[in-house]
Amino acid sequence: MFDHVNFAYEGLMPILKDIHFTIKAGSTFAILGGTGSGKSTLMHLLDRLYELPKAGGTISIGGVDISAIRLSYLRENIGMVLQEPFLFSRTIRENISAARPGADMEEIRHASRIASVDDAIMGFSGGYDTIVGERGVTLSGGQKQRVSIARALIKDPPILILDDAVSAVDTETEEHILHALKEA
Repeated sequence: MFDHVNFAYEGLMPILKDIHFTIKAGSTFAILGGTGSGKSTLMHLLDRLYELPKAGGTISIGGVDISAIRLSYLRENIGMVLQEPFLFSRTIRENISAARPGADMEEIRHASRIASVDDAIMGFSGGYDTIVGERGVTLSGGQKQRVSIARALIKDPPILILDDAVSAVDTETEEHILHALKEA
């Protein structure tokens, strides 16, 4: 629950003013708004990349104020995919399993199928052992986003946040991903 949340970046006008909403467990919730309207800020406040000021309201999960939750525990339970994902200069397999070391190949491929990227990966000569290069330079924007979605999914987090995470894929692929996410 976001309870009367207010937030401003240092020295700037407030970006969030008296934001109040509750998301029920197991539901899907979308936030729409123009560029700079605070959508990403809400997400970053939830995972405590930014801390709420003392008089900035409260954010709680399951009735517990997130400021009382150990940061590592909070982040273990949130899967987040950004519009501009970060990939390590490692293999696709390592990038996906980074969220859950020890994941086996079937689990990695299952997450990749949901993210609609398994076929693309299998089309590379190295398959899942393809090195993506610095920040994923060898992949298209849509492939990077889908690998990042697979990385978030392999964690099987109770909270999944997609911050414009399918902006670089075509409409058909976006529809497939969203349908697969609902099924999963």
